[in-house]
Amino acid sequence: MIAHIARTCVGEPPRLAAIEAGTGTGKTVAYCLAAIPIAQALEKTLVIASATVALQEQIVERDLPDLAEGSGLDFNFVLAKGRGRYLCVKRLDQILNGGKQQELGLSDASVVDHSLVWRQMMRDFGAGSWNGELDTWEAGVEDVAWRSVTTDHRGCANRKCGFYAQCPFFKARHALGDADVIVANHDLLLTDYAFGGGVVLPAPESSILVIDEAHHLPDKTQRHFALSARLAATAVWGDQVNALAGTLAQRMGRPAVLERMAKGLVAECDALKAGMETLGVVAAQLPFAERFRGGDSPTEVCRFPHGQVDPGLVEAAGLAAAPLARINAALVEMQELLRKAMDGGLDWPNPIEAEDWLAPVGQAEARAAAVRALLEDYAQASDGAAAQGRMARWASRSEQDLELVSAPIEPGQLLGEHLWSRCHAAVATSATLTALGRFDRFFERAGLDEAQGVSISSPFDYPSIAVLSVPQMDADPKDVAGHTAEVADLLPELLTLEPSALVLFTSWRQMNQVRDALTGHTVMDAAQFQGERSKQAMLKRHLRRVDAGEPSYLMGLASFAEGVDLPGDYCRHVIVVKLPFAVPDDPVDQAIAELAQSRGRNPFMEITVPDAALKLVQACGRLIRDDSDHGRITLLDKRVLTKRYGRALLDSLPPFRREFGGRAALSQVRSSINSP
Repeated sequence: MIAHIARTCVGEPPRLAAIEAGTGTGKTVAYCLAAIPIAQALEKTLVIASATVALQEQIVERDLPDLAEGSGLDFNFVLAKGRGRYLCVKRLDQILNGGKQQELGLSDASVVDHSLVWRQMMRDFGAGSWNGELDTWEAGVEDVAWRSVTTDHRGCANRKCGFYAQCPFFKARHALGDADVIVANHDLLLTDYAFGGGVVLPAPESSILVIDEAHHLPDKTQRHFALSARLAATAVWGDQVNALAGTLAQRMGRPAVLERMAKGLVAECDALKAGMETLGVVAAQLPFAERFRGGDSPTEVCRFPHGQVDPGLVEAAGLAAAPLARINAALVEMQELLRKAMDGGLDWPNPIEAEDWLAPVGQAEARAAAVRALLEDYAQASDGAAAQGRMARWASRSEQDLELVSAPIEPGQLLGEHLWSRCHAAVATSATLTALGRFDRFFERAGLDEAQGVSISSPFDYPSIAVLSVPQMDADPKDVAGHTAEVADLLPELLTLEPSALVLFTSWRQMNQVRDALTGHTVMDAAQFQGERSKQAMLKRHLRRVDAGEPSYLMGLASFAEGVDLPGDYCRHVIVVKLPFAVPDDPVDQAIAELAQSRGRNPFMEITVPDAALKLVQACGRLIRDDSDHGRITLLDKRVLTKRYGRALLDSLPPFRREFGGRAALSQVRSSINSP
């Protein structure tokens, strides 16, 4: 792995590599030992981007210090996070002094009083016992409370801010300039490069990129560049912009240019409100026949085949987009005027007020730009050109509002434009990049057609430390009721095989039905189901019970299938209830299949099965975390033995010892696997 990365970084362009490194190979050490000295020699910055903040912190707090101590390499490193992870001291000061944030419209409406946590933040920050980062605030804070005391680039006065010298974000940003290694996450990387690169992170051309947990990057890109707008909420927001502009002009001493802009916005906001109402009436007539299940409650969905929107909706979107474009332009101009006033370039009666208004105007401009992008996208989505844009589009309706959404089908195109074509070199790595033994699916989704793919097997002796069991079952998972009943019947006996277990479901509905069926059973005393408490609280309780020698079973969905590290006794049994095929009524997956079929491909065998294989490998990967681990995996889905794709799915897994068929195995309370 070290050699392959080194050859990639100093070779001829395109310098792109994809390396699947199985659990236990030491991939973090490998890419650091290879890339750090080369980046230093080439006067480039090594940017390591992980999928989660948790892995970021592990790399910075454990992996890189260990490497620096043991390798003899001389390098410095720093952790980089997005601006939203840092406290804005000015906003915190405003909210604690006179409630100015509520007056400016900066705080989200909430029936909860968050003043106690805000005061504690100010005390701890002022005393130096807290550095202003969200991730180091141990007491916990609700999202609505945190959003009130952070900001984005639009609302930041930078060096003009009276709290600039104390700003946690700029303190962290200054450290980036001298770093040999910057550890970021995928979201920050995508945000920075979407703004052209070099905004927070180094310019792509001066960077060597290592994308860790790279299997997440296509989905992250898809979500990052998706567009959405809630219709009724946008109409209400138009009234808020009206009020904002009027109050701003008044507080600034009524300068002529602001008075004129405020009056002009009255008509534009009225036009926007009328346009959104018309759009809502047209959208309400759509055939909401499909159902897309998010969590427990279903939401009505109307997906537009091939991304082509009904002509009436296209026309209504265009009419609503026109006044919104003018509102957006006015808000951008307001921001520029406020910055000029702060610099002393405008003879306004109350220029000292300008700094306070940057944040609310910036927030309004950000929302205007986002909704405008969605409406303009829909306004151009009526003919064959829409299909060429490769966007999935759909409307979703709930009791609260009606939302229009547009998401890119092929994130690889965006990654090619923003990342691969610009950086000096890039390495994408993960324990799971191949599907069915091939890189094809990952290369297609990530836009890495020109990359070299290398797969490095795990050093673990899987046949002697783990067993994969597929017991005989009567019900096919397509028979949801029958399969659920059979799972509920089998689980108590399966859970007694080991003192700890992770049970993975693919749907909230089935998990809740199994929980209901097991109510009153003794195994429920040791079971925790996702949704009963936070994920972190569940994991802490699980660790405490296992440490105390008590049985403990975690029941969860996809978020527990990866990124959960339960070594040793914390997880001796992984039970996969159903093969992790994508939800069949997900609008994006439907659009992807539709596009593939239009190109003469088989969506099920070329997309659905490979994606399920990847997820299955990730789920099974929760069991063996180090070379001293052992345990069992049970798959409660007979399709892996009865369907023609089943063999391919099984062969994509590590070489566990296999036990297929028969209920007798379930009666063995302790299998030989406990003596590896």
